[in-house]
Amino acid sequence: MEQRTSLEKLWRLAKRYNRYIKVGLITLIALIIAMLPNEFFGIEGLTDIQQRVIAIFLWAACMWIVEAVPAWTTSLLIIVIMLLTISDSGISFLVDGYAKKELISYKVIMGTFANPTVMLFMGGFILALVASKSGIDVSMARAMLKPFGSKPSVVLFGFMLVTAIFSMFVSNTATAAMMLTFLAPVLRQLPHTEKGTAALALAIPIGANIGGLATPIGTPPNGIALQYINDVDGLNLGVDFGEWMMVMTPVMLTILILSWVLLRFMFPFSAKKVSMHIIGGAKKGWRTYVIYATLAITILLWMFEKWTGINSYVVALFPIGVFAITRIIKSSDLKDIDWACLWMVAGGFALGEGMSKTGLATALVNTIPFDSWPALLVMIGGGLICWLLSQFISNSAATALMVPIMVAVGTGMGPALGAYGGVGTLLVGVAMAASFAMSLPISTPPNAIAYSTGLIKTSQMFKAGIIIGVISLALGYAVIIAAGRTGFFG
Repeated sequence: MEQRTSLEKLWRLAKRYNRYIKVGLITLIALIIAMLPNEFFGIEGLTDIQQRVIAIFLWAACMWIVEAVPAWTTSLLIIVIMLLTISDSGISFLVDGYAKKELISYKVIMGTFANPTVMLFMGGFILALVASKSGIDVSMARAMLKPFGSKPSVVLFGFMLVTAIFSMFVSNTATAAMMLTFLAPVLRQLPHTEKGTAALALAIPIGANIGGLATPIGTPPNGIALQYINDVDGLNLGVDFGEWMMVMTPVMLTILILSWVLLRFMFPFSAKKVSMHIIGGAKKGWRTYVIYATLAITILLWMFEKWTGINSYVVALFPIGVFAITRIIKSSDLKDIDWACLWMVAGGFALGEGMSKTGLATALVNTIPFDSWPALLVMIGGGLICWLLSQFISNSAATALMVPIMVAVGTGMGPALGAYGGVGTLLVGVAMAASFAMSLPISTPPNAIAYSTGLIKTSQMFKAGIIIGVISLALGYAVIIAAGRTGFFG
């Protein structure tokens, strides 16, 4: 009896300190990896600094997967650990004696906080913040949903299309939260026996996840992939905002229509009518007109980057400047920016810098015989791995882990990938796959938000997510490979 009581106490203690136990074990494993003999890894010429990068990479992957701490915390710690252990301003006893070229400049690591892609997302977040604060988002949603009437199947498509359009320029999390806020009362008007309620509720996260494909700022994986595609010290393929939209918007719309057909088939409606009544709208005054004008000019500048000569990263700061000088945003509003997402992206870029600047990526390329691998297997396999990872960890974290690896893999394969669109297409595929991971409430924030309404069962979300995800992957890869062959992604 006493033994049983002791075991119960130990179990309760383990549950209470579960987070600390996970962090401790993962950190211990990373330290062991960092201290193993170089020869253990089978990578010719592996240096101590490169080995530390491997340890940091595996530590980050495990921390993101088990979620012992929030994902953004792990990303922030990646940068701190890199600064202390592999930078030219690290702890003396860890970096003394190493040649300067073996270490990474602390400025490069810190620069990931102000990476142009981070600024691009900040501009997008400011636009979303101002649209929400002024009520413009509700007015736009009401205007866009009005043409869809009250026929259930048409309203379902309206839900998906409007959510997807917002998600092209606003984070999918903010879009899903906004849409469900003013559409939840509409959903609750339907009878409990109405199977179509699940379709309408699922339309929001599916529309939000798929809609983000269409623009570089629609979802963090897109920005992560584009950063590596356009890195002047790396691939330097010069894909701009408009070119991305030219290929990915048709992909998004095609998959959206396909998802609509599948949802109608899986959750058929019995009701003949859905009543729409959205409360709220844009505030009156000159500020609203300034916001509309700034939003329109920003989107146009993003789309016509090649003609204006102003790249999308610089354009992202334009609305911030306008809203600051007109006092449409104030210092108190800045706390509402999704800083966690920005730090999440910065941590992923720091990992990429660690792999490239220390020469680890090159060492991996020289060790693994990528030339002997089927190019199509590499192209689709990278996306499948990212898709599976993204079911359980954030799609930003999964992409941040996968993209630096796939850059090394794609570079190592050389011209073999050319028949399938090259390295640029490989990276776009990984980012795209992350957006199709929407099978579980934990897969993506829009899923969690929709699940919290109580209108969807886990089994319904899983069924829809798996079927739509697999079909979307097949269709998406067919389109981007075809586009890649024409030179769209380098």
